[in-house]
Amino acid sequence: MIVSAKGRYALRVMIALAARGGEDPVPLKELARQEEIPYKFLETIMTELVKADLAESARGKNGGYRLTRSPRECTAADVLRVTETSLTAAACTGEDRECPRADTCPTLPMWRALDEAVDELLTHYTLSELCKSAETDR
Repeated sequence: MIVSAKGRYALRVMIALAARGGEDPVPLKELARQEEIPYKFLETIMTELVKADLAESARGKNGGYRLTRSPRECTAADVLRVTETSLTAAACTGEDRECPRADTCPTLPMWRALDEAVDELLTHYTLSELCKSAETDR
């Protein structure tokens, strides 16, 4: 599994919104500049995050984007599931795939265990925790 630029950018912008406290909307131009993400690409990402109900937009002079839930309730897995086609390690363990060799494949249990470990790890990290680690890295 390789997380795409879209996934990495989405996670960064959600952390940036979480760091702002979530009350006031943050303009897209400001987010793009702060996170060094191309504006048009960020526009596409934010549309997907809004559709997934992880963020909401506010129009008008003081418009922008904010989180729809507490940073303690939103995980890295929630964000990456929106932007990534799959979070699986091998194609044969994907949600929409039935492995034709499942009964005889000696590696299938390993791939499934890896998928579970990745999911557990990504579910463990909340936006709140990621904000804290970003602060200590500065």
